[in-house]
Amino acid sequence: MEILSMFHNSIIMKHNSMFHHFISLSFLLECKLSEDKNILFCFERMSSFQLNLNPLKEPLGFIKVLEWIASIFAFATCGGFKGKTEILVSCVKEPENKTITAAFGYPFRLNEASFQTPQDVTVCGVDWKKYVLIGDYSSSAQFYVTFAVFVFLYCIAALLLYVGYTNLYRDSRKLTMTDFVITIVVTFLWLVSTSAWAKALTDIKSATGSSIVQELKPCSIQGVMCQFVSVTSMGSLNVSVIFGFLNMILWGGNAWFVYKETSFHSPSNTSTSQGGIPPPTGI
Repeated sequence: MEILSMFHNSIIMKHNSMFHHFISLSFLLECKLSEDKNILFCFERMSSFQLNLNPLKEPLGFIKVLEWIASIFAFATCGGFKGKTEILVSCVKEPENKTITAAFGYPFRLNEASFQTPQDVTVCGVDWKKYVLIGDYSSSAQFYVTFAVFVFLYCIAALLLYVGYTNLYRDSRKLTMTDFVITIVVTFLWLVSTSAWAKALTDIKSATGSSIVQELKPCSIQGVMCQFVSVTSMGSLNVSVIFGFLNMILWGGNAWFVYKETSFHSPSNTSTSQGGIPPPTGI
Protein backbone atom coordinates (compact mmCIF):
# COMPACT_ATOMS: atom_id res chain seq x y z
CA MET A 1 0.00 0.00 0.00
CA GLU A 2 2.84 2.37 0.83
CA ILE A 3 4.40 1.68 -2.58
CA LEU A 4 1.07 2.44 -4.31
CA SER A 5 0.67 5.61 -2.27
CA MET A 6 4.19 6.76 -3.15
CA PHE A 7 3.54 5.96 -6.81
CA HIS A 8 0.24 7.89 -6.72
CA ASN A 9 1.87 10.91 -5.07
CA SER A 10 4.66 10.80 -7.63
CA ILE A 11 2.14 10.93 -10.48
CA ILE A 12 0.33 13.88 -8.86
CA MET A 13 3.58 15.78 -8.39
CA LYS A 14 4.56 15.20 -12.02
CA HIS A 15 1.10 16.28 -13.15
CA ASN A 16 1.26 19.46 -11.07
CA SER A 17 4.76 20.15 -12.33
CA MET A 18 3.64 19.81 -15.96
CA PHE A 19 0.65 22.08 -15.25
CA HIS A 20 2.85 24.78 -13.71
CA HIS A 21 5.24 24.54 -16.65
CA PHE A 22 2.31 24.96 -19.04
CA ILE A 23 0.99 28.02 -17.17
CA SER A 24 4.45 29.55 -17.05
CA LEU A 25 4.91 28.95 -20.76
CA SER A 26 1.55 30.61 -21.47
CA PHE A 27 2.48 33.65 -19.43
CA LEU A 28 5.83 33.88 -21.16
CA LEU A 29 4.14 33.69 -24.54
CA GLU A 30 1.68 36.45 -23.60
CA CYS A 31 4.43 38.67 -22.29
CA LYS A 32 6.61 38.00 -25.32
CA LEU A 33 3.78 38.97 -27.63
CA SER A 34 3.21 42.15 -25.63
CA GLU A 35 6.98 42.65 -25.22
CA ASP A 36 6.83 42.62 -21.43
CA LYS A 37 9.49 41.24 -19.12
CA ASN A 38 7.50 41.04 -15.91
CA ILE A 39 5.16 38.03 -16.13
CA LEU A 40 3.09 38.93 -13.08
CA PHE A 41 2.63 42.52 -14.24
CA CYS A 42 1.68 41.28 -17.69
CA PHE A 43 -0.99 38.96 -16.30
CA GLU A 44 -2.47 41.52 -13.92
CA ARG A 45 -2.49 44.20 -16.58
CA MET A 46 -4.42 42.03 -19.06
CA SER A 47 -6.97 40.59 -16.63
CA SER A 48 -7.82 43.37 -14.16
CA PHE A 49 -10.19 46.27 -14.75
CA GLN A 50 -9.08 49.39 -12.93
CA LEU A 51 -11.22 52.49 -13.30
CA ASN A 52 -9.08 55.53 -14.05
CA LEU A 53 -10.85 58.72 -15.09
CA ASN A 54 -7.66 60.67 -15.69
CA PRO A 55 -7.66 59.92 -19.46
CA LEU A 56 -10.97 61.79 -19.71
CA LYS A 57 -9.19 64.92 -18.51
CA GLU A 58 -6.66 64.60 -21.32
CA PRO A 59 -7.36 65.53 -24.98
CA LEU A 60 -7.32 61.85 -26.02
CA GLY A 61 -10.24 60.89 -23.78
CA PHE A 62 -12.06 64.22 -23.72
CA ILE A 63 -12.27 64.45 -27.51
CA LYS A 64 -13.45 60.83 -27.64
CA VAL A 65 -16.39 61.80 -25.42
CA LEU A 66 -17.19 64.66 -27.81
CA GLU A 67 -16.99 62.21 -30.74
CA TRP A 68 -19.40 59.90 -28.94
CA ILE A 69 -21.92 62.71 -28.37
CA ALA A 70 -21.56 64.06 -31.92
CA SER A 71 -22.18 60.61 -33.42
CA ILE A 72 -25.48 60.39 -31.49
CA PHE A 73 -26.66 63.69 -32.95
CA ALA A 74 -25.52 62.58 -36.41
CA PHE A 75 -27.63 59.43 -36.68
CA ALA A 76 -30.52 60.69 -34.53
CA THR A 77 -31.18 63.84 -36.56
CA CYS A 78 -31.12 61.91 -39.83
CA GLY A 79 -32.64 58.54 -38.89
CA GLY A 80 -35.56 60.01 -36.97
CA PHE A 81 -36.83 62.39 -39.66
CA LYS A 82 -40.42 62.22 -40.93
CA GLY A 83 -42.01 64.78 -43.20
CA LYS A 84 -44.60 65.43 -45.89
CA THR A 85 -45.20 67.62 -48.89
CA GLU A 86 -48.61 69.07 -49.76
CA ILE A 87 -50.20 70.19 -53.02
CA LEU A 88 -53.49 72.02 -53.42
CA VAL A 89 -55.55 70.59 -56.30
CA SER A 90 -58.53 72.38 -57.79
CA CYS A 91 -60.80 71.42 -60.67
CA VAL A 92 -62.83 73.52 -63.05
CA LYS A 93 -65.88 71.31 -62.60
CA GLU A 94 -65.57 71.15 -58.79
CA PRO A 95 -65.60 74.39 -56.79
CA GLU A 96 -64.04 72.79 -53.70
CA ASN A 97 -60.25 72.50 -53.46
CA LYS A 98 -58.53 69.41 -52.10
CA THR A 99 -55.08 68.99 -50.57
CA ILE A 100 -53.10 65.90 -51.49
CA THR A 101 -50.19 64.80 -49.32
CA ALA A 102 -47.11 62.63 -49.84
CA ALA A 103 -45.43 61.48 -46.61
CA PHE A 104 -41.75 60.59 -46.64
CA GLY A 105 -38.91 59.99 -44.19
CA TYR A 106 -35.80 57.95 -43.48
CA PRO A 107 -34.43 56.09 -45.46
CA PHE A 108 -35.87 58.46 -48.11
CA ARG A 109 -37.14 56.07 -50.75
CA LEU A 110 -39.20 58.81 -52.34
CA ASN A 111 -40.25 56.57 -55.21
CA GLU A 112 -42.35 54.65 -52.67
CA ALA A 113 -44.07 57.74 -51.23
CA SER A 114 -47.44 57.97 -52.96
CA PHE A 115 -49.88 60.87 -52.78
CA GLN A 116 -52.87 60.52 -50.49
CA THR A 117 -56.17 62.38 -50.69
CA PRO A 118 -58.45 63.32 -47.77
CA GLN A 119 -60.62 60.34 -46.85
CA ASP A 120 -59.29 58.54 -49.95
CA VAL A 121 -61.66 60.39 -52.24
CA THR A 122 -60.98 60.86 -55.94
CA VAL A 123 -59.93 64.39 -56.79
CA CYS A 124 -60.59 65.66 -60.30
CA GLY A 125 -61.20 62.09 -61.42
CA VAL A 126 -57.56 61.14 -60.80
CA ASP A 127 -56.34 58.21 -58.71
CA TRP A 128 -53.50 60.04 -56.95
CA LYS A 129 -52.23 56.90 -55.21
CA LYS A 130 -50.66 55.83 -58.49
CA TYR A 131 -48.32 58.83 -58.44
CA VAL A 132 -45.22 58.98 -56.27
CA LEU A 133 -42.31 61.30 -55.60
CA ILE A 134 -39.15 60.97 -57.67
CA GLY A 135 -35.86 59.52 -56.46
CA ASP A 136 -34.36 56.91 -54.16
CA TYR A 137 -31.76 58.28 -51.74
CA SER A 138 -31.74 55.40 -49.30
CA SER A 139 -28.17 54.31 -50.07
CA SER A 140 -26.61 57.62 -49.00
CA ALA A 141 -28.89 58.03 -45.98
CA GLN A 142 -28.44 54.47 -44.73
CA PHE A 143 -24.68 54.56 -45.23
CA TYR A 144 -24.47 57.77 -43.21
CA VAL A 145 -26.67 56.54 -40.36
CA THR A 146 -25.14 53.05 -40.21
CA PHE A 147 -21.63 54.46 -40.15
CA ALA A 148 -22.59 56.91 -37.38
CA VAL A 149 -23.97 54.03 -35.29
CA PHE A 150 -20.76 52.02 -35.72
CA VAL A 151 -18.74 55.08 -34.69
CA PHE A 152 -20.97 55.44 -31.63
CA LEU A 153 -20.26 51.83 -30.61
CA TYR A 154 -16.53 52.18 -31.27
CA CYS A 155 -16.36 55.28 -29.08
CA ILE A 156 -17.92 53.31 -26.21
CA ALA A 157 -15.36 50.52 -26.64
CA ALA A 158 -12.47 52.99 -26.88
CA LEU A 159 -13.58 54.90 -23.78
CA LEU A 160 -13.90 51.63 -21.88
CA LEU A 161 -10.33 50.80 -22.88
CA TYR A 162 -9.05 54.25 -21.95
CA VAL A 163 -10.56 54.38 -18.46
CA GLY A 164 -10.48 50.68 -17.57
CA TYR A 165 -7.28 49.38 -19.12
CA THR A 166 -5.10 52.49 -19.27
CA ASN A 167 -1.79 50.69 -18.72
CA LEU A 168 -2.64 47.97 -21.22
CA TYR A 169 -3.50 50.56 -23.87
CA ARG A 170 -0.42 52.73 -23.41
CA ASP A 171 2.04 49.85 -23.06
CA SER A 172 0.76 47.96 -26.10
CA ARG A 173 2.09 48.87 -29.53
CA LYS A 174 -0.69 47.05 -31.34
CA LEU A 175 -3.58 48.71 -29.50
CA THR A 176 -2.30 52.25 -29.96
CA MET A 177 -1.43 51.63 -33.60
CA THR A 178 -4.83 50.04 -34.26
CA ASP A 179 -6.54 53.00 -32.63
CA PHE A 180 -4.53 55.40 -34.78
CA VAL A 181 -5.31 53.57 -38.04
CA ILE A 182 -9.01 53.39 -37.17
CA THR A 183 -9.00 57.12 -36.38
CA ILE A 184 -7.56 57.96 -39.80
CA VAL A 185 -10.02 55.66 -41.59
CA VAL A 186 -13.01 57.02 -39.65
CA THR A 187 -11.98 60.60 -40.46
CA PHE A 188 -11.94 59.77 -44.17
CA LEU A 189 -15.26 57.91 -44.02
CA TRP A 190 -16.90 60.82 -42.23
CA LEU A 191 -15.87 63.02 -45.15
CA VAL A 192 -17.19 60.52 -47.71
CA SER A 193 -20.47 59.68 -45.97
CA THR A 194 -21.30 63.28 -45.06
CA SER A 195 -20.53 64.58 -48.55
CA ALA A 196 -22.73 61.89 -50.11
CA TRP A 197 -25.52 62.59 -47.63
CA ALA A 198 -25.27 66.36 -48.20
CA LYS A 199 -25.67 65.83 -51.96
CA ALA A 200 -28.62 63.49 -51.37
CA LEU A 201 -30.25 66.03 -49.06
CA THR A 202 -30.01 68.69 -51.75
CA ASP A 203 -31.77 66.36 -54.19
CA ILE A 204 -34.41 65.47 -51.59
CA LYS A 205 -35.24 69.14 -51.08
CA SER A 206 -35.59 69.56 -54.83
CA ALA A 207 -37.73 66.43 -55.24
CA THR A 208 -40.14 67.43 -52.47
CA GLY A 209 -40.27 71.17 -53.17
CA SER A 210 -42.29 73.29 -55.56
CA SER A 211 -40.83 71.56 -58.61
CA ILE A 212 -43.01 68.48 -58.06
CA VAL A 213 -45.95 70.37 -59.56
CA GLN A 214 -44.23 70.29 -62.95
CA GLU A 215 -43.34 66.62 -62.50
CA LEU A 216 -46.85 65.34 -61.78
CA LYS A 217 -48.66 64.34 -64.97
CA PRO A 218 -52.21 64.98 -63.68
CA CYS A 219 -51.26 68.60 -63.04
CA SER A 220 -50.76 69.07 -66.78
CA ILE A 221 -54.27 67.85 -67.62
CA GLN A 222 -56.63 70.52 -68.85
CA GLY A 223 -59.08 71.52 -66.13
CA VAL A 224 -56.76 70.44 -63.28
CA MET A 225 -54.80 73.11 -61.44
CA CYS A 226 -52.08 72.27 -58.91
CA GLN A 227 -50.45 74.63 -56.48
CA PHE A 228 -47.57 73.78 -54.17
CA VAL A 229 -48.54 74.43 -50.53
CA SER A 230 -45.74 73.40 -48.20
CA VAL A 231 -43.12 70.85 -47.23
CA THR A 232 -41.93 69.90 -43.78
CA SER A 233 -38.93 71.88 -42.59
CA MET A 234 -35.70 69.92 -42.99
CA GLY A 235 -33.77 71.79 -40.34
CA SER A 236 -32.91 68.58 -38.49
CA LEU A 237 -31.46 67.13 -41.69
CA ASN A 238 -29.33 70.24 -42.12
CA VAL A 239 -28.12 69.70 -38.55
CA SER A 240 -27.20 66.11 -39.41
CA VAL A 241 -24.93 67.35 -42.20
CA ILE A 242 -23.34 69.88 -39.84
CA PHE A 243 -22.67 67.18 -37.27
CA GLY A 244 -21.22 64.97 -39.98
CA PHE A 245 -18.57 67.52 -40.85
CA LEU A 246 -18.10 68.31 -37.15
CA ASN A 247 -17.37 64.63 -36.55
CA MET A 248 -14.82 64.70 -39.34
CA ILE A 249 -13.07 67.68 -37.71
CA LEU A 250 -13.11 66.03 -34.28
CA TRP A 251 -11.68 62.75 -35.55
CA GLY A 252 -9.10 64.52 -37.68
CA GLY A 253 -7.97 66.62 -34.74
CA ASN A 254 -7.91 63.65 -32.40
CA ALA A 255 -5.64 61.76 -34.81
CA TRP A 256 -2.68 63.79 -33.52
CA PHE A 257 -3.34 62.85 -29.88
CA VAL A 258 -3.80 59.19 -30.79
CA TYR A 259 -0.57 59.34 -32.81
CA LYS A 260 1.27 60.63 -29.73
CA GLU A 261 0.39 57.37 -27.95
CA THR A 262 2.01 55.23 -30.66
CA SER A 263 5.65 54.12 -30.76
CA PHE A 264 6.22 56.23 -33.89
CA HIS A 265 5.97 59.45 -31.89
CA SER A 266 8.83 58.59 -29.51
CA PRO A 267 10.65 55.51 -30.85
CA SER A 268 13.82 56.25 -28.86
CA ASN A 269 11.95 56.16 -25.54
CA THR A 270 10.18 52.97 -26.51
CA SER A 271 13.38 51.19 -27.50
CA THR A 272 15.11 52.28 -24.29
CA SER A 273 12.24 51.02 -22.11
CA GLN A 274 12.42 47.66 -23.89
CA GLY A 275 16.08 47.20 -23.06
CA GLY A 276 17.52 48.68 -26.24
CA ILE A 277 20.71 50.72 -26.39
CA PRO A 278 20.09 54.45 -26.94
CA PRO A 279 21.99 56.03 -29.84
CA PRO A 280 25.21 57.93 -29.06
CA THR A 281 24.57 61.59 -28.28
CA GLY A 282 27.75 62.76 -29.93
CA ILE A 283 26.79 61.70 -33.44
